Amino acid sequence: MRAHPRTTKLARVAAVALGAATLLSAASADAFCGFYVGGADHKLFNNATQVVLMRDGTRTVLSMQNNYQGPPEAFALVVPVPVVLQKDNVKTLARDVFDRVDQLGAPRLVEYWEQDPCWRPPRPRPGRGRAEKASALPPPSPAAAAEDRGVKIEAQYTVGEYEIVILSAKDASGLDTWLREAKYSIPEGASAYLKPYVERGSKFFVAKVDPTKVKFEGGMATLSPLRFHYDDETFALPIRLGLMNADKAQDLIVSILARSQRYEVANYPNVTIPTNLDVAERAREEFGSFYAALFDRTLEKNPKAVVTEYAWATGTCDPCPGPAMGPNDLVTLGGDVLPGVDCSDPYVKGDSPYKQYRPECQPWMRYRDFVITRLHARYTKESLGEDLVFKKADAIVGGREIRKGDGSLEHGATTAPQNNFQARYAIRHPWTGPVTCANPRRGVWGGPPHTDGTHQAPPKPAAARNLAFAPRGKTSLASYVRSDIPELGTKGDPDTATVSGVSSSGKSEHKGRSRCGCRVPGGDVGSTAPAGVALGLAAALTARVSRRRRAARDDRRRG
Repeated sequence: MRAHPRTTKLARVAAVALGAATLLSAASADAFCGFYVGGADHKLFNNATQVVLMRDGTRTVLSMQNNYQGPPEAFALVVPVPVVLQKDNVKTLARDVFDRVDQLGAPRLVEYWEQDPCWRPPRPRPGRGRAEKASALPPPSPAAAAEDRGVKIEAQYTVGEYEIVILSAKDASGLDTWLREAKYSIPEGASAYLKPYVERGSKFFVAKVDPTKVKFEGGMATLSPLRFHYDDETFALPIRLGLMNADKAQDLIVSILARSQRYEVANYPNVTIPTNLDVAERAREEFGSFYAALFDRTLEKNPKAVVTEYAWATGTCDPCPGPAMGPNDLVTLGGDVLPGVDCSDPYVKGDSPYKQYRPECQPWMRYRDFVITRLHARYTKESLGEDLVFKKADAIVGGREIRKGDGSLEHGATTAPQNNFQARYAIRHPWTGPVTCANPRRGVWGGPPHTDGTHQAPPKPAAARNLAFAPRGKTSLASYVRSDIPELGTKGDPDTATVSGVSSSGKSEHKGRSRCGCRVPGGDVGSTAPAGVALGLAAALTARVSRRRRAARDDRRRG
């Protein structure tokens, strides 16, 4: 993060490719891509499921973290899968990687202060250039009764606290009956939900859990995240079975990781969340309520749509609410089972006491071009009739501190060579101090001022998480935003007067890229931009520095 306002520039992340993760770590109302069945006659509800998908070719790696709400008797979760999964295809994960994914892709709130309009940067010392080397990604930091019902046990094994059975079935009613005879109290009407999967030849991943190995708090179980992988031409997420456990509207957040590629849904409408909105100061304490109001209004205008909230390179972010994803995170979420070079033994063989990666297996090189896409859906069992099917989508940008030709911030999402889209919202504090120079420069934003007149870096952005629990319907969206949102038909409340070239919407006298924001490792445009782009930016920066020097010289002469 640059400490001084005049040297602060937005980090221009150049190479990104997909998108997805959450500012909400959807706790007790998130959808699940299967359903729970209890070992006693109790109703179980889906609670806090986070899904991360990695896709490469026909290989899909599905990782899910979920809780359930119900009694601590033995229960199982049922997920349809396209093939029989063997033990080597399934593993449990640590929970912390899901927190990093969630925080990285979640909507974020930033806070900026307008800098002293009369401040001028000191002249650089001879021989000291301002060029900076771009940082690379950091280096890396695991039955006879069944046949009578037309059900076949294809595989059976134990992974962690899970006792796993892979089933195939000839008809849905037989599978329904088999599960009930096995003392699983499955939801009423399950046969109708199972039928489409049975007809297409799906298998059923049934992971029974021993509750003696699970921690329960107030009836809530915290399970080890599960990961499994398979090959299938269709890239889809089965969610219809999860609707059986839905007792109210559910939020589903899916993060998709892929090489240089963003994804969206193919069988439902797609919409990007309105971004780059300036908001009232009370949004600092009510960020969840504000974002829930914005999200609900977006769905009201776009019924049944799946909302894109984030699309960016995994190794960079700007601004960053937490650390970006490293190679180890990508390996954990499926990079170790993607097709390609076999890196199960990634080190050079030899007598050296030091481990050295084979060139083709260097984690920071193998995973540098991954993109994370965050997709968010909210629905009831009546409003969603199909599983989510994903398709490749063009790269988009939006939600950055970049000015258009008229000085206003970029708005919405536009197509671009690389993915740089985020849900980003700002509280702005216009300059209120004296303006003593002849040519003040308004609309330069950065950190808060120190008592000695200098400035510090902007505070770390806040990520909106646990949005499933945010209060809904109690406050209007218009009461939070300071400018209109045309695509939603929402009028803003400009509760801050315009100050000399800077409006409450953040409009600035400066055109082009605004000078505020954060720089992160790998976030400099020079690290991944094409040579022509990098040279063009260098020329523009040189011209800007020359203009600043002339302005400073003119001020001194007038003084």
